Amino acid sequence: MTDTKMLDKIIDQTLDTVGKSREQIFENGEQSRQELQALENELVEVRLKVATIIEKTDRTEMHARFARNRLVEVSKEFEKFTNDEVRTAYEQANDYQIQLAVYKQEEVQLRDKRAQIESRLVNLKNTVMRAEQLAGQMAIVYKFLSSDIKKVTHVIEDAREKQAFGLQIIEAQEEERKKLSREIHDGPAQTMANVLLRSELIERIYQEKGIEDALNEIRDLRKMVKSSLVEVRRIIYDLRPMALDDLGLIPTLAKYLKTFEERTQISIVFRHIGKETRLPQQFGIALFRLVQESVQNAYKHAAPTEIQVKIDITPTKVIMLIKDDGKGFDPSLKKEGSFGLIGMKERVHMLKGEINIESKRNVGTIVIIGIPLNSKSN
Repeated sequence: MTDTKMLDKIIDQTLDTVGKSREQIFENGEQSRQELQALENELVEVRLKVATIIEKTDRTEMHARFARNRLVEVSKEFEKFTNDEVRTAYEQANDYQIQLAVYKQEEVQLRDKRAQIESRLVNLKNTVMRAEQLAGQMAIVYKFLSSDIKKVTHVIEDAREKQAFGLQIIEAQEEERKKLSREIHDGPAQTMANVLLRSELIERIYQEKGIEDALNEIRDLRKMVKSSLVEVRRIIYDLRPMALDDLGLIPTLAKYLKTFEERTQISIVFRHIGKETRLPQQFGIALFRLVQESVQNAYKHAAPTEIQVKIDITPTKVIMLIKDDGKGFDPSLKKEGSFGLIGMKERVHMLKGEINIESKRNVGTIVIIGIPLNSKSN
């Protein structure tokens, strides 16, 4: 058996093992996530019960105090009251005292239960996070083994370079998918879970507090659903702006930057120079993503008050400038895990273009990108 066939056999066996391990890790992660969601729902219920029992305890304590005062009054002037009045005063004071003791004991138990759930939630969140990290690492290994490494036949050095590049791209993809998964879980999914839980409480609120409080709860639910819808649309738009296919690059950029300005309250100055040419699809997507990544990096890391975006389309080249007045950074210091700038440079390199980033602390950052329009033939 040749070395290549031996390597393929080893890879196939490894793939089978890794694939089964991936499935098991995923199932364990999903089970932990479901348990986490159930615990979070239970915690909400327990917190509501704690608030309710505290209210009952306070109310009962007030009644018990009044009953004790009444009993003291009856005891001091015993001869002025009938036997029934004396017995009633004693029984009320005793009943309220017993009820108060029961409520306080229930409050202690509920607080203990709440503390236990919160402690379990911390541990379970750590478990889910570790499962996500392990699943991501396994996915990287699986994808790498099932793709380019199986084609290794000749030059070992070339294979090593492909390995390093492939792992970098796959890792960036997995990081983006994990980010998207968390955005959906922490945003729309969490909101929908809360809507479901709170909708089940509306009937109880109506029965205990009346129609006005129930209507207020419904209004809050409506606001929550609207907010979730906006978040879903934002996630969809970030994944793929559909207007890019219909309207082209410039109108889509203008719409995106206007929405970005409204959402972040950062002043955006957009300027287009040259003829509004309909660019090939891959060019349009790449240029849009470069602008998107630049303004999002400025928003996340630079705290600017204004971002300028200029794009000049000539017959042979597209030149883009993205400038912000934020806090800037030192370009000579490479920040570990800075996938944003790495991804931008890789994208520009694929289009045979050039990218130049100039930044000074407390002054701002300028990103200049030049893409030749004939690079698709290269």
